[in-house]
Amino acid sequence: MNTDKFQSASDETRITSYAEFWDFYVAEHSEPLTRYLHFIGTTLSFVLLVWIIRGGHWLYLPLCLIVGYAFAWFSHFFVEHNKPATFKYPLWSFISDYKMIFYMLTGKMNAEVERVKTQN
Repeated sequence: MNTDKFQSASDETRITSYAEFWDFYVAEHSEPLTRYLHFIGTTLSFVLLVWIIRGGHWLYLPLCLIVGYAFAWFSHFFVEHNKPATFKYPLWSFISDYKMIFYMLTGKMNAEVERVKTQN
């Protein structure tokens, strides 16, 4: 996918609206394997968080971030070959991970990828 329209997460130019960021995020997650790895990591992280809260295992709390980001970052470095947007837009990236999972569960994510592809 050509993401020339969007700035790389390492560029000096900042994205200033969430709508613009979402399109950038979708473009950076164009490969299905990337989306599946994000899905696995985020889901495991959420399950781990529930286990930690229910059991009071507070020392394990950092594992939620490690598990979630390990899958996501692996997919960016070795599947998409790009830099995770988390480095520059941590909150919007976190929100978008859950939005992407919701779209995957409801069957809307492939349409989002196609929509962004046609905008380029």
